[in-house]
Amino acid sequence: MAKTIILGAGFSGQYAALVLADALKALKDKEQHEIIVVNPTTNFTYIPSLVWVGVGQMSVKRTQISLKPVYKRVGIKLIQGLATEVHPDEQYVLVDPRDGETQGPIRVDYDFFINATGPHLNFEATPGLGPENGHTFSICTPDHATQTAKRYLEIVEELKKGRQATFVIGTGHGTCTCQGAAFEFISLLHNDLKDRGLRDKVNLKWLSNEPALGDFGIDGFETQMGPITFTSQDLADALYRDYDIAPQIRSHVTKVDEKIIYAEDYEGHKNEIPYDFAMLIPPFKGKAIRYLDKNGADLADKLLNPAGFMKVDAVYGKSYEELDGPDWPKTYQNQVYKNMFAVGIAFAPPGFMSKPYVSSKGTTIAPAIPRTGYTSELTGKAAALNVAEMIQGREPCHTASMAETAGMCIASLKNSLIKGSACTIGIYPIVRNRKQFPETSGRDVKSATVELGLAGAWFKRVLHHAFLHKLAGRPMWKLIP
Repeated sequence: MAKTIILGAGFSGQYAALVLADALKALKDKEQHEIIVVNPTTNFTYIPSLVWVGVGQMSVKRTQISLKPVYKRVGIKLIQGLATEVHPDEQYVLVDPRDGETQGPIRVDYDFFINATGPHLNFEATPGLGPENGHTFSICTPDHATQTAKRYLEIVEELKKGRQATFVIGTGHGTCTCQGAAFEFISLLHNDLKDRGLRDKVNLKWLSNEPALGDFGIDGFETQMGPITFTSQDLADALYRDYDIAPQIRSHVTKVDEKIIYAEDYEGHKNEIPYDFAMLIPPFKGKAIRYLDKNGADLADKLLNPAGFMKVDAVYGKSYEELDGPDWPKTYQNQVYKNMFAVGIAFAPPGFMSKPYVSSKGTTIAPAIPRTGYTSELTGKAAALNVAEMIQGREPCHTASMAETAGMCIASLKNSLIKGSACTIGIYPIVRNRKQFPETSGRDVKSATVELGLAGAWFKRVLHHAFLHKLAGRPMWKLIP
């Protein structure tokens, strides 16, 4: 009998659970194998649609599915709780139950382990950041997005009465990721305010740690349009000018109070940005889980990077200039404990995609790489299939390197199926692979695509329903990429 534990039921964890359950169905001894998912809630949330929740255009309920009926149908056990300790030598996890009934901690033994916890939202890295203990808002969780919408709609009512306001949207620390989500949010705000006849009441500002507009933590992108090379910087610059958004990039937020956002730039200059409403994405770090050997010694140095994410089959330690596509992970297998995998945001990348900078004051200002959405799913699928291989006594052979897979992003600009718009971006590969594409800076620019318009708005909505259908394991879910 093989018991597999999966920590987390987000994109990577949920897909890994479904794929593994499906793979084990084909085995003669399928009844002897067990899949256990540990998750703090009993819902899967389609995080990309929380951007619509944050502007009051969708309810949280429409972004979620209940895990219990899904798991009952496919034979997966759900433990509602948080993993607090992992003991790789003895192969068990301690779980703090969150079902309101079970007393903890619970010991859960395993043969195979998939870390799909996602990130800890590290608001505490910037004093005054965040909705709980700070002054800014977020769209990173259902509760955060709901709070954001509530405050935004309150300000809308104040704007109707003649108030003027400054909105600041972007990233709240020099090492943040997910600039794309903030890009969507600021675009949706612009168009929502415009539809309400209130756009002239708001000074809309973009604040980001990106080295250039449109970098998005992926070193931007280029696409060939006939003789013209069109870049993500061209896209962002044109859109912000059209939307009358004032951009400020290359910035690390040092502190936030009730009225001012304090930031430092590459040159070490201090900036003070007055605001009335701010949605700033926090930096991410690994979940607060202790990894202990059989003697109780901490294994963090062996298993985790400094940010707390689990190391896998990547080449670590290279400089930004040395790092290339072949150095990125493929199977997502940990190299110390071969029965452990880490996927989605939980795996430690080998370095940056965008060039990191250190300010003249010694502050690191470097976008972390995005590892969300479809990319997370692919890593979860690879890990699940590799576990299935190992259960059958074979070596892991399934790969999902970000330097060998395509990336697609649909950024909602205006949420409407009649007058809406979205930006559809496709690149190959996600991570620049200069060994494969030496003549075009590591990507196939002829395969890249950028389209703006109503078709993208429809595509974004279709993806919302398609992903929820797939991740609920509904009929023909395996046909959805």
